[in-house]
Amino acid sequence: MERMQQVVGRARAAFSSGRCRSLEFRLQQLKNLERMVREKEKEILAALQSDLHKCGHNAYSHEVMGVLGELALVMENLPSWAAPQPVKKNLLTMRDEAYIYPEPLGVVLVIGAWNYPFMLVVQPLIGAIAAGNAVVVKPSEVSEHTSQLLADLLPQYLDEELYPVVTGGVPETTELLTQRFDHILYTGNTAVGKIVMAAAAKHLTPVTLELGGKSPCYIDKDCDLAVACRRITWGKYMNCGQTCIAPDYILCEPSIQSQVVENIKATLQEFYGEDVKKSPDYERIVNKRHFRRIVSLLEGQKIAHGGETDEASCFIAPTILTDVSVESKVMEEEIFGPVLPILSVKGVDEAIEFINSREKPLALYVFSNNKKVIKRVISETSSGGVTGNDVIMHYLLSSLPFGGVGNSGMGAYHGKHSFETFSHHRACLIKDLKMEGMNKLRYPPGSQKKLDWAKFFLLKRFNKVRVGLSLK
Repeated sequence: MERMQQVVGRARAAFSSGRCRSLEFRLQQLKNLERMVREKEKEILAALQSDLHKCGHNAYSHEVMGVLGELALVMENLPSWAAPQPVKKNLLTMRDEAYIYPEPLGVVLVIGAWNYPFMLVVQPLIGAIAAGNAVVVKPSEVSEHTSQLLADLLPQYLDEELYPVVTGGVPETTELLTQRFDHILYTGNTAVGKIVMAAAAKHLTPVTLELGGKSPCYIDKDCDLAVACRRITWGKYMNCGQTCIAPDYILCEPSIQSQVVENIKATLQEFYGEDVKKSPDYERIVNKRHFRRIVSLLEGQKIAHGGETDEASCFIAPTILTDVSVESKVMEEEIFGPVLPILSVKGVDEAIEFINSREKPLALYVFSNNKKVIKRVISETSSGGVTGNDVIMHYLLSSLPFGGVGNSGMGAYHGKHSFETFSHHRACLIKDLKMEGMNKLRYPPGSQKKLDWAKFFLLKRFNKVRVGLSLK
């Protein structure tokens, strides 16, 4: 407990010094972070290889490239984001200065996840630094090599007092959560998300929770199945299925189920070859505990493809399940592995009904040649995000907020949305001490005449052309 108090206390003292408020300081820290990623690229890729069996090009494209892109975007736009934003005024405030001033929240806690252990720590860190906060960084202990690397590297490139790294497991995180923060961003599962939120509530600390859930994928029969299945296969089996917005299950009509299976099987061979275990592009389950959890989901299921496992190397082959029951274990929890159940529905009506009968997912995917079908699914369901005729790609567009809703989380980040998440949008109005006569409308004693004038100034809406003419 004492150690965590010291870490947070030093960060708060450093924040209170005011040095992280200047735009120049923030930009310099972001430049230092960019330099770290470029100079230590080999070490980062090696850590990801050790934790998740990611080959170099996969590790770079899945994690490093997104971080560099985010850094470039933020550094280019931060001066305009951090500037006071003027707002519209009414007749009573025409002579005054009114604006929104983005100010840092204070000391922020970022708790990362193990499935993309570099990106899911550094990306929110970028937004928190850009907004002028001190940040306590807690990488996931499950991805131990990347966690230790971040603990070693970040103090070499960033202000050590403002941006400390805390390593360790559940006891350390539990102790950390007893401290008071000004914002907490957590990426992980819903059960832990509830613990984080309960701890934050004791200090009235706002939270951003990036959770998960079972993200559905509806395939309309009016669809190019070869293209749809190739895109689904990429998103589902990337990182061995350990992606929070991977398609969790497929909904389609029985008449196209066999075609869906065959197209996915063909794509798997195209992507990973005859022996997927030997493919450098196919990752592994992060540890034996998660391996056993995923294998247990296969019990009693009809395996249409795959199903091969090797506990020693945490290998689970890309697997397709058919004729899956809604009541089966594989449909109760987020799979977070390379297992893809296919459920039969009669059409889009039943698909929408099924999606709405479950918790709101982090992502939702729809494939159809008919954009009206896609728009209908969007309008009649709810999810953190949606991609039509593809998967995962909405995550890669920084102008879109990334976040959940309901059981899949709250709040959002990425690009400018990260800056806004980690900023307090302060309402500012500056008046002068002249024209005191106008204020008599609000001073006692009241009268009907004063009320009528107040209505005129506050409630009247003028046509812009008429106002322009009257001012000439």
